[in-house]
Amino acid sequence: MGFLDKLFGRSPKKDGETMSNLKIGIVLGSVRQGRNGEAVANWTYDFATKRNDNVEYEVVDLADYKLPMLGAAIPEAEQQEAEAAIKGWSEKIASFDGYIFIAPEYNHAVGGAFKNALDYLKPEVSNKAAGFVGYGSLGGTRAHENLRLILGELQVADVRAAVNFSLMTDFENMSVFKPADYHAANANEMLDQVISWSGAFRELRVEEPVSV
Repeated sequence: MGFLDKLFGRSPKKDGETMSNLKIGIVLGSVRQGRNGEAVANWTYDFATKRNDNVEYEVVDLADYKLPMLGAAIPEAEQQEAEAAIKGWSEKIASFDGYIFIAPEYNHAVGGAFKNALDYLKPEVSNKAAGFVGYGSLGGTRAHENLRLILGELQVADVRAAVNFSLMTDFENMSVFKPADYHAANANEMLDQVISWSGAFRELRVEEPVSV
């Protein structure tokens, strides 16, 4: 297989052989009460699935995983529940070939709950790709820059294109999600890049070692 085949996820197949669809997780990284992120995640899922990319998309809500603070002491009565949450989070995230992180900006950075959740991961996300959909006063851009640093340590390749929703112009009264039409172009570009890179990295992960 040539370099460009790997880069763009093209794989020569034997007669009768098929490659399973890529699996992309749309990860909602906010757990706040009254959050806007749920509407953003649903918009992202609906937009992506209408493209007919032969990709399996799934929304993963961080609020469904009651993760304890990494390294904090856990009362004995809560340990079983905490261990189940950690295991469930790990297995769910590991099941994807790539990610779209829905990341609001808090105090010029990614939210604490999402950072804590990422700290539980390493091999689950290594050599995979990710894109960003943000929202906030500046569209979540500073959260994205923060995430790029974190994901670099986790060996996740983040794509350049991103989607940035402004609380001022894409939300009525900062709460009712009404995205402007122009975001579609950025969303398409981001998805194209995530799909291409996720396909390439999947090939690298499954490639057998070369004997010498």
